[in-house]
Amino acid sequence: MALYVMKFGGSSVGDTERMMRVAKRVVEKQDEGHKVVVVVSAMGDTTDDLIDQAKMLNEQPPLREMDMLMTTGEQISVALLSIAIHALGRSAISYTGWQAGFRTEPVHGKARITDIHPERVQQALNENNIVIVAGFQGMTEDGEITTFGRGGSDTTAVALAAAISADYCEIYTDVDGIYSTDPRIVKNARKLKEISYDEMLELANLGAAVLHPRAVEYAKHNQVRLVVRSSFNHNEGTVVKEEVNMEQGVVVSGIAYDKNVARISILGVSHIPGVLAKVFGSLADVKIDVDIIVQSGVQDGKADFSFTVGLSDRENAINVINGIRGEVPFEDITSEEGLVKVSIVGAGMVSHPGVAAQMFDVISKQDVNIKMVSTSEIKCSCVIDGSKLNEVVKALHTAYGLDTKEQVSVGGPEDRR
Repeated sequence: MALYVMKFGGSSVGDTERMMRVAKRVVEKQDEGHKVVVVVSAMGDTTDDLIDQAKMLNEQPPLREMDMLMTTGEQISVALLSIAIHALGRSAISYTGWQAGFRTEPVHGKARITDIHPERVQQALNENNIVIVAGFQGMTEDGEITTFGRGGSDTTAVALAAAISADYCEIYTDVDGIYSTDPRIVKNARKLKEISYDEMLELANLGAAVLHPRAVEYAKHNQVRLVVRSSFNHNEGTVVKEEVNMEQGVVVSGIAYDKNVARISILGVSHIPGVLAKVFGSLADVKIDVDIIVQSGVQDGKADFSFTVGLSDRENAINVINGIRGEVPFEDITSEEGLVKVSIVGAGMVSHPGVAAQMFDVISKQDVNIKMVSTSEIKCSCVIDGSKLNEVVKALHTAYGLDTKEQVSVGGPEDRR
């Protein structure tokens, strides 16, 4: 007997038919003699629909009320899945994130988990229940409901797996593993049998939507056995673990992209000590994550620098910078949207010079200008205009020898087992 945490995303529980398929999949796991905890996201496009409704009423809805609103999507999912499992003759119980013991920092919209008290989950398992937990949500010490940010159900699943010492944490999605790039763009993407925590963390941070970055961090820190697989078939998935055997000749493991990019440029800043610390410290104080930073040369004691933030943080970032203009004088501030960050990732890049140069060459041959660049030992990222994203991703995938002859099935054939 093993203890499994099984996480199902919104596409896997998108309607009642898919919900029943998930219920059967969960019962099947129990029939194999295992204890099961299930973490689910909101059904289909529920979260997007809730956001749209809120913005029809208020273009800038209060973050606290948005957390109150968006947590309802997962609560619907856990209740319906429990009802479906009961219909199959099994005992199940559903919990919200806070009922399952998730405590968070007092930040709305992208709270971090501070502690987990899973006693109710453990007790329900001891009573032979299938336990179903709402992903993406928790509660502060003083009783405020919070959410973990988009994709936070992955974090819920991995953190809960660590807290209850689960043997496996399986993340179910609409593709049967982790691929070398988005199979919706490259139909002959390569399925990875295994990938290291570090490579997966880079891919997740760079936009690969298959796993949430904080989930990978939790898995690495707690050595959680993490498997990504399809909810539509029983194919073997991709194992995320500490070290993997590098495939001969494969330097780049994956190509990721992120459309959630805005570039902000501050022009004519006085070139004096402490300027960058003040700017980026002020942004950090309001929980704005800054990614790539580029500073130009100094002329007449003035410098220009640019940085990227998430699209949703663009307006807030500009307001913060304008708010410190008295302390950090500058001539102008501009912003640019319609951008995308394309990245290559691979542990083999450390010992292979020229990988980044090849990336620049491939992008240039698509008649695309590179606006910003960021590199590390195992990744290289370029910010480009988003209009030729698909062409660039396909060209890079081919250039690094990642194409296969097989066609990826997204969503998969309906699984009747």
